[in-house]
Amino acid sequence: MSVPFLPGASPNKQLGRERFHKSQHFDYSNGVPMMVGSEKPGIGGDVLVGQKIKPIHSVYPKGQGSDLPSWVAFDKQALCFEAYFQEAVPEAQDEKHRIRKCNIYFFLEDDTVQVVEPAYKNSGIPQGTLIRRHRIPLPPPDDDQFYNVFHFNINQQMVLYSRTFTVTNCDCFTKNFLTRLGVHVNDPTTAPEDPYTNLRQQAEKNMNPFRPYEKRDTLKQFLELDCKVLRFYCLWDNTESTIREPRQLILHYYLADDTIEILEVVPPNSGRDRVPKFLRRSKLPKHPSGLVKQPGQSTDRTVLNVFASPSQGKRYILDSLKTGAVQEEFYKDCDLIVGGEVNVLGRRVILADCDNFTKDYYRSKYGIEDFTPVHYKAPVAPKPRRFVPPYNGFGSEEDSLSSCLSLQPKPPRKDLKKIIKKDRCGLESNVLIFRAKMVTANPVDRARVFIISFYLSDDSISVFERPQRNSGVIGGKFLERGRVKKPGQAVFKSEPSEYFKAQDLYVGATLCLNNKNFQLLHADEYTLSYMEKHDEEFPIANLGNIFSKLRSIPVEKQSEIRKFLTLSDPTNTGLIPFESLRGLLMGLDCRLSEHEVLVLGRRFSQYEQPEVDVGLMLAAAQDLLKKKHFQELPDMTRAFAYRDQHKTGRLSAKETRTILKAFRLPLPENLLGGLLSKFADGDEIDYHALLAGINWVEHPAPPVMAEDILKFDVNQRIDAGEAAVKNINYSALLEDVFSFPFNSGEQTSDATT
Repeated sequence: MSVPFLPGASPNKQLGRERFHKSQHFDYSNGVPMMVGSEKPGIGGDVLVGQKIKPIHSVYPKGQGSDLPSWVAFDKQALCFEAYFQEAVPEAQDEKHRIRKCNIYFFLEDDTVQVVEPAYKNSGIPQGTLIRRHRIPLPPPDDDQFYNVFHFNINQQMVLYSRTFTVTNCDCFTKNFLTRLGVHVNDPTTAPEDPYTNLRQQAEKNMNPFRPYEKRDTLKQFLELDCKVLRFYCLWDNTESTIREPRQLILHYYLADDTIEILEVVPPNSGRDRVPKFLRRSKLPKHPSGLVKQPGQSTDRTVLNVFASPSQGKRYILDSLKTGAVQEEFYKDCDLIVGGEVNVLGRRVILADCDNFTKDYYRSKYGIEDFTPVHYKAPVAPKPRRFVPPYNGFGSEEDSLSSCLSLQPKPPRKDLKKIIKKDRCGLESNVLIFRAKMVTANPVDRARVFIISFYLSDDSISVFERPQRNSGVIGGKFLERGRVKKPGQAVFKSEPSEYFKAQDLYVGATLCLNNKNFQLLHADEYTLSYMEKHDEEFPIANLGNIFSKLRSIPVEKQSEIRKFLTLSDPTNTGLIPFESLRGLLMGLDCRLSEHEVLVLGRRFSQYEQPEVDVGLMLAAAQDLLKKKHFQELPDMTRAFAYRDQHKTGRLSAKETRTILKAFRLPLPENLLGGLLSKFADGDEIDYHALLAGINWVEHPAPPVMAEDILKFDVNQRIDAGEAAVKNINYSALLEDVFSFPFNSGEQTSDATT
């Protein structure tokens, strides 16, 4: 059925075409216009009428085979053929022609060919690469084409640049590759023998060298076993000598060359001179002769006869059969075993033990499993106890002890690992802070408030007294930072003194610091959280221990605790004040300390964060900036505007802190963090409002009292932590500790009763 020649019904070769370029066919050569593109394709790369495009590299047509290019698909792949060619040798007496063997490599990635001739000893002709790697054209008249993979096969001849090569064989990869292409691979053939090469080989066999070369190949043993040494711990049984004393030796057997080296272990204060080696590294004979051989008596070759002639000179006849050679047997690795004996030039040496490498070597090579050592050493005598003289009162106890340990006293070493681990790192201060009062009968001293800081990095303690108005006592540093000894210890004694540790400080504890008794009333939030987090170091903050103490209470008292907690909640909210729970547990005989009750309350408490007035915070910040004469607010405003590229008036909290830290804003961390949280909108800070609020020059705030400024000091953490625990969820407490389910109806009936 014919199709009408209409648009859409006739085939159009231009549909889907993307290339419409036209090749350049005409150009100027030496000023003469001529046609240079006779072999170039037409528009879009199409072949012109009567034109035949020659393939560039691959014989495969476009669109067939792998999608990868040939230089990727056939990278580092080559076909290897064995071949030979015959070369005429004119004007030579011993040979008329020469057979030269070579290897032909065909590289699949770009159809290049390389011919390499292996080098032969004393050939006298240049060998190596005969034809460098490139594309080789076919012989005329097809010299416009190049060799491809289908031109290669076994048992056929190839002409490469007028030289005829006969292919004899190929490797397995080449044979499999040609077979998969559908090429029938011929049977391999052998190359003819070269008469001159056979003549030279026969002459070399008939040669009797004047000094026969004896080859001893020890390179493999050296390369495999170099730096591998067997070590044995030995004992020289020297009982026959005048001084009957066993000598300890170390035997080294070098596997690389089968040599033995023996070192002597000279103990201190033995009275013997220390020598470098007991036996230098050499081969150790099993049966040494008593007489020392003269130089030249034992040699590798033996001279049978020596005669001299006035006309011919001296002549030496060597014994190639080694009829007079002396056979000497040396120790090998198979002769050495734990518990055996070795004759070291007449000395009886017992192999007592060996190291782990030697055991693994004998276990893997000889299958030996018994390495029972020979005990020859006497038990080590215990060191006498060193008595330390008592402390003399000069310097610290550690300094005085250093003068007793050595003639040149060294400063006492600090625990650097503990210092690095417990040092301040970011927001982790590793400092436990407690609020305390002085235990005394003086009413003035009882009203004083102290801040005790314990530094975990070096177990030091510092005491700071909070200043109070009209108290008559000047506040400030009460005790300088340092380690404090526990009371009740003698001053002049030999034993080291005991110092206060972190486990000795907890809420409710009483410390005696330099004859002053202090009672710890409360701790800040960081201290309580740190002790609860590291409850394995602080057993007093371990909830498991606290629950065990509560569960050990008799059942009658547990029922009383339940009734008391129920009556303390008349409104049926499930919450009671912390003071009620504290009074109940401290009144019962539960063996709970003040700190343990506080930890229990924090576990079942409802936290309420106290709200701070923004105006008070801004007034306190302006007062601090005014006292510090901070005048960098205009420059800080420009820095904020420069970082705000989008002019939104807001920056991230991280960038805001970076700018404030760069200008060294003199505000406490808790006050600065509170201000940033007040002016925060998500993760961004309204820096215009923040800068306007702390600008004490343009927007002065009303004066603030000194007590309000002190609220933002470091001591505020203790006050905030103390007021955080207010209400206790006693229903969860009863269920977790005593396994009492919370029942609101039962609670109402108990309250009515």
